[in-house]
Amino acid sequence: MYRILVVDDEEKVRVLIRKYAEFEGYEVEEAADGMTAIELCRQEKFDLMILDVMMPELDGFSACREIRKFSQIPVLMLSARGEEYDRIHGFELGVDDYVTKPFSPKELMLRVQAIIKRSSGYSAPRKEILTFEGLKVDFTGRMVYVDGEQISLSPKEYELFFYLVRNRGIALTREKLINDVWGYDFFGDDRTLDTHIKLLRKALGQYSRYIVTLRGVGYRFEAQ
Repeated sequence: MYRILVVDDEEKVRVLIRKYAEFEGYEVEEAADGMTAIELCRQEKFDLMILDVMMPELDGFSACREIRKFSQIPVLMLSARGEEYDRIHGFELGVDDYVTKPFSPKELMLRVQAIIKRSSGYSAPRKEILTFEGLKVDFTGRMVYVDGEQISLSPKEYELFFYLVRNRGIALTREKLINDVWGYDFFGDDRTLDTHIKLLRKALGQYSRYIVTLRGVGYRFEAQ
C-alpha cells in the first residue's frame, strides 16, 4: 500500500483529499504545517507528498526546500495562485507537479497515480558519459557538469535533459516530449514543458545554445 503525506493548514482540504485517497487504496498521514511535515518525512517513509504552498509560519516552498536536503520524495504542490513564478519556483525545488486550487479531487488522484507510477517504475540508464565541449553528461551517475562544475537539476529536469541528449539531432515535437518524459497520463499543459526548458537553459549557461527551439514543432538537442 502506497503512503501519502497530505500537508495543508485547512482541515477541510486534508479531509477531502484523505477521503478520495483512501478510496483509491492509499494510506494517508496528515500534517497541518510545514514543520510537522519536515519531521514526519525524517521519521517515516512516504511514497508521495501533497504539499500546500500558503501555510502560516513555514510555507510549502520553505518546507520543500528543507525536505529536499535529505529526501527525494515525489511532491505534488497545491496553490491558490497560478502565476508562472510560483510554478517555476516549485519546479526549481524539485516539485513533480503543480495543481491550482480549487481542484478536482478525481483529477488530483489521477495526477497522484501518475507520479507514483513514474517514480516507482524508474530504471537506471545504461553506463554512458558524453562530452560536448565543456558540457559533460554522466547518465550512470545522473550528473551534469558545465566547465568542470557539477550543476544541480530537479529530477524532472534530469529526465528531460537526458532524453534530449539521447535523441540528439532529432526534432522532438512538444507532444512527444510530454508523452515520453511526463507520460501519456500527464494532465498538465505545454507551459510545464516550456518552464522546464527555460530552467535547463539557465542551468546550462553558455551551453544552453545546444537546446534549439523549433518554432511550431518543439525542441532539438544540437551538438557534436
